[in-house]
Amino acid sequence: MNKTTTPATVPAAKAPAPLKSASSRPEPRPERSTGSRIGELVQRQGVLAVLLTVILIASFVYPTFASLDNARGVTVQASFLAIVALGMTLVIITGGIDLSVGSVFALGGVLAAWASQWGFFAALLVPLVVCGTIGLVNGLLIARANMAPFIVTLASLLAARGMLLAFTDEGATTYLVPKDSAFAELGQGSVWGFGHPILIALALFGAGGLLLQRTSFGQTLFAVGGSSDAATLMGLPVARTKILVYTLSGLLAGLAGALNAARLSSGVTIVGVGMELDAISAVVIGGTLLIGGAGSISGTLWGVLLLAVIQNLINQIGSLNSSYQSVVSGGFLIVVVVAQRYLARSRRTT
Repeated sequence: MNKTTTPATVPAAKAPAPLKSASSRPEPRPERSTGSRIGELVQRQGVLAVLLTVILIASFVYPTFASLDNARGVTVQASFLAIVALGMTLVIITGGIDLSVGSVFALGGVLAAWASQWGFFAALLVPLVVCGTIGLVNGLLIARANMAPFIVTLASLLAARGMLLAFTDEGATTYLVPKDSAFAELGQGSVWGFGHPILIALALFGAGGLLLQRTSFGQTLFAVGGSSDAATLMGLPVARTKILVYTLSGLLAGLAGALNAARLSSGVTIVGVGMELDAISAVVIGGTLLIGGAGSISGTLWGVLLLAVIQNLINQIGSLNSSYQSVVSGGFLIVVVVAQRYLARSRRTT
């Protein structure tokens, strides 16, 4: 007999449990350690604390240091370096360097004094065009030809100084700014007791701070300085950004030179020697990393003021000559660079 078998009933499969959305419960971000936060604060505002401490001590030791006239003199003298250092800050944030700014500063002053005989606008336009072109050439060679910034800007340093000497017959010719002209007033005039160079420098630093922190261009600077290859993969205009920052550096150095010529009423040929090193020192002391990718405009301003206060304090002492300023500035620079390396290492380990 054929036996008929009934198929065994198969138990129904259980429905899979619904997957929990990964985004429904985001993992909490690891909190930064207290040491890391303190390290970032020291890097950003440490120079301000040092500046205030030096000013406080100097005011107690030397009563003339805290006078209003002395403060005006210090800030006016620092305003020219501040404008140059502003352009250097943008360059260093992208991971570059500009060694030509000292010679460009001097060239801008001579061109401004020469062109001042044709009026206010010529005295400003000529140095800005020439110095901006030097910065543009630097940027093109670095961004398009992939040449090292150190070599390119070193060549520009020599070229700008050579142009200066050729234009002034090896320094034998000194161009004077007409007295009582509008251009001379730009460097020597004041508003509410503050010299025009101070107000111009503050306005430029305010614009630079907004550019760096509130615009996409500023964020691109940090990205390029952090990793140029990664910025390229992200689709950021790396080459154009580098060209722009070197052009801005040349423009600002030329503007500072023009303002200095207006203040001195002449195009002095011996100024600007070593100014690129002072600008780099101020930027690095202000917390901007030499390797790029981090920095601030306010930190550079405090760094410039700290160098100016140190120079003035040495003058107040009287028994020390100006060469001690380089010793003190070099000491500050070494301490800051070592501190930056330590802070960067501590943040990687936390």
